[in-house]
Amino acid sequence: MVENKPTEEVDVTKEWRASQDQKSGAKRLRLFAALAWVVAIGGEIAGIVLLRQHKFDHGNLALLIGILVGIAIFAIAGSLMWKAANKHDPARASEPFKFFVQNQLGAIITVVAFLPLLALIFFDKNMDPKNKKIAGSVGVVLALLATVIGIDFNPPSVEKYTQDMNQCAAQIKASQPTTACSPEVAEQAKQIAADSETVAAATKDDAHPAGQDVVYWIAPENGAKTSATPHVFHLCEAVSPLRGKTVNHGSVTEAYAQNASRITKQIAMEQSQCGFKKADASPSPSAT
Repeated sequence: MVENKPTEEVDVTKEWRASQDQKSGAKRLRLFAALAWVVAIGGEIAGIVLLRQHKFDHGNLALLIGILVGIAIFAIAGSLMWKAANKHDPARASEPFKFFVQNQLGAIITVVAFLPLLALIFFDKNMDPKNKKIAGSVGVVLALLATVIGIDFNPPSVEKYTQDMNQCAAQIKASQPTTACSPEVAEQAKQIAADSETVAAATKDDAHPAGQDVVYWIAPENGAKTSATPHVFHLCEAVSPLRGKTVNHGSVTEAYAQNASRITKQIAMEQSQCGFKKADASPSPSAT
């Protein structure tokens, strides 16, 4: 039977934070999504202008349907990219308004891109009734389809990723099947679990026979939340690479969150400088 360990021993990740690569990927996807939505709304504006110019009163049905299809294609493309971005860099469920808007923005934009144009089609008194019925019906079907695709029925959240990564890291440390390791959390959980073990092994002393989960790194520049370039984290503030620097400290996960995402390779030297007992604390795989 597997022994149940205290939470503090397995909860090495504290809180999930998107890595720099994940944030960069999310930013690109959101930019492309925004461009797709701009095209969709541009198509709506073009349709409205043509309607007001009475271009569809007695013909051009194919053009109107083409505009509706184009709006749907770009609205759906934007929604899919936006949802993919949210998987890389999700919102917090503890912030309900932001959480709702960020995760359902695709559906919201789709409604904005369709509703005014559809309203004008149905209330246009000059359009041929048959064409109005055909165009309106096609528009409603496309709008519903694009809206449903834009809805995220199972949105990701920082809290959910934190739970998954804690479970993933615990499974890794216990050499159990990694059932909680989704692609979004797995790599970071592996690195943090390995680095946490390395730091614990390197920071053992009389006061902390099991080691610690506290590391030190150069603080982000100009008060930023995250460093623009990756940094190394260290065993204590007194090590030579940190002298004269503004230093932050915290868990391995907190270091990762500020883009200090690699443990020092000079563990033996830093153990001596920090006053820790030298032990077998080779750098984890993430340091190579």
